[in-house]
Amino acid sequence: PFVYQLSKSPRCKQPEKGKKKLSLPFEKKKKMVSIEGLTVEFGGFTLLDGLSFVVNRKDRIALVGKNGAGKSTLLKILAGMQQPTRGTVSIPRDTTVGYLPQQMQLADTRSVREETEQAFAHIHATETEIERINRELSERTDYESEGFRKLIDRMTWLTEQFQMMGGTNYHAELERTLFGLGFTRDDLERPTAEFSGGWRMRIELAKLLLQRPDVLLLDEPTNHLDIESIQWLETFMAASANAVILVSHDRAFINNTTHRTLEIELGHIYDYKVKYDEYVALRRERREQQLRAYENQQKMLADTEAFIERFRYKATKAVQVQSRIKQLAKVERIEVDEEDHAMLHLKFPPAPRSGSYPITVESLSKRYGDHLVFADATFTIHRGDKVAFVGKNGEGKSTLVKCIMGEITDYGGTLQLGHNVRTGYFAQNQAQLLNEQKTVFETVDDVAQGDIRTRIRDILGAFMFGGEASDKKVGVLSGGERSRLAMIRLLLEPVNLLILDEPTNHLDMRSKDVLKEALREFDGTLIVVSHDREFLDGLVDKVYEFGNKRVREHLGGIYEFLERRKIETLQELERKAQTVAAPAVTTAPPESVNAGMPDAKPQAVRSYEEQKERARRLRKLEKAVADAEQEIMTLEDKIATLEARMATPEGAAEPTLYTEHGQLKTALSEAMDRWTEASEALSEASAS
Repeated sequence: PFVYQLSKSPRCKQPEKGKKKLSLPFEKKKKMVSIEGLTVEFGGFTLLDGLSFVVNRKDRIALVGKNGAGKSTLLKILAGMQQPTRGTVSIPRDTTVGYLPQQMQLADTRSVREETEQAFAHIHATETEIERINRELSERTDYESEGFRKLIDRMTWLTEQFQMMGGTNYHAELERTLFGLGFTRDDLERPTAEFSGGWRMRIELAKLLLQRPDVLLLDEPTNHLDIESIQWLETFMAASANAVILVSHDRAFINNTTHRTLEIELGHIYDYKVKYDEYVALRRERREQQLRAYENQQKMLADTEAFIERFRYKATKAVQVQSRIKQLAKVERIEVDEEDHAMLHLKFPPAPRSGSYPITVESLSKRYGDHLVFADATFTIHRGDKVAFVGKNGEGKSTLVKCIMGEITDYGGTLQLGHNVRTGYFAQNQAQLLNEQKTVFETVDDVAQGDIRTRIRDILGAFMFGGEASDKKVGVLSGGERSRLAMIRLLLEPVNLLILDEPTNHLDMRSKDVLKEALREFDGTLIVVSHDREFLDGLVDKVYEFGNKRVREHLGGIYEFLERRKIETLQELERKAQTVAAPAVTTAPPESVNAGMPDAKPQAVRSYEEQKERARRLRKLEKAVADAEQEIMTLEDKIATLEARMATPEGAAEPTLYTEHGQLKTALSEAMDRWTEASEALSEASAS
């Protein structure tokens, strides 16, 4: 991650000469970042056009817009990694900015613990300085000299700073953060080179969170996290983060972590002081109101112009005509916001007919050395099935996919593909495997064969790569644009078994909806590996649950599966421990899902009343958490307003403000304690 500190802001007003700037120990600047007239142009194309907005302390902002709208570019500009064509980005001095990009080059020379400890480089530097001064003090004998006294003062100040920075307990904070992101204690001493790119990105995220920058910029942080880690990140951001601007296409995540939405559309920005779901409704209402007002005005203008034309040459109407002409000139014309109608049109080619059983698995098991991934998996996928693989990271979903694809062959048991099965595979890193030096057109032309080569431009246009966009280099495409391009390559050859491993990573909301609709109409067999409950809803008719070294089959859709398992979210599924040693796969119709289990009937009878009580208790705890969060936000706003008053000469002279400030701080601490207790109680109740 990239963290920088602006040493001087050209737009920060400096104190006048001879006047001392008032500085309070608890003073915090409310305005963290100010953007004015920001414009970004590439050749003759304007990506961002005159954006202006302000980021305040404790703002939690979701940056939304379609792929390629400029979201990642804006984050890079705010991080100081890219310069705009015009405009200014003003950041007060001493404000730190932390940035986590979608992709980055990672070093692999340290263990997980050693790499994460790089976040505390400032603590190590202070510790080294203290040791140096200690050695110098032990060697000097001029105890009464001015230099010795200054050295003692410096030593005292550094020691206080060391304590304030948490120099004696940062190891515990480091471990809490890594454990929250899914690492185990055994992982801490392993070299980072042993981990996949997704896990190494978690290390970089941990380093960034531990540095606690004043402004946190996150570009698709959930792409490499399972649901447990996403929930932990939500809790961390609610309790510990300062100002946050994030890009994410995980609707639940941004609803849980942000309370302000900035939309980028056609180069312009629209600011909504609400969560994402509320923004969607407000955006639709704004558009409808604009259209109604525009239509009413157009009717009025047409009537006025018709009156002028009708009576322009009648002397008896001359005064009225002139009045209408003047009235027409004074009318302030209503403009309707431009809307981006470019839309992904996706249709899979007809699937050639395969055998009745595309995949048959019997007693399948896979180990990596002494580590058992899963064992005794037995199931059959029928032609036309649409199934989901769900479960926490590391439980074997992608491993089983690689076994099906033939990339892994050293497994136990039997895995057989049916007659005439033709497989298409979209891997998690598919978009990163594209050649960055080639253009969009060349990338597709390389794999196209036969008559389809004459229709490449039409295909690219359907995927929003029409016109000059087809001549862009792959290296300048956004993550979502690369994913769309990789999907085109997958569509060029008809397949009847489609396997998608996290296909929605980097795709914007609209593209996800279009992909989902196309997959619904796909007439072949589909396997989707995903944590996105909304994407799976209405798409799959069978769910395979990975956990506790087993693969269990559940008939029905994702919500039917969750209802039968008495779980409200996939995250609760991942967190819940399996207490009964079940067979590898238990296939049962929905009404008999508990058949064959001990005391199945008593469990069914008992569950109804227990479910009602548990749901009531969860609602009560959720309300307690929400109330505490609202109280915290209210107190923080009051403290910020009060501190702004105290920062003025007039406010500094009012002793009552200091008393009120102390009372608000105490109330905030108590509210944080209540929020922590309620959150822990909710987590325990959800897991029970």
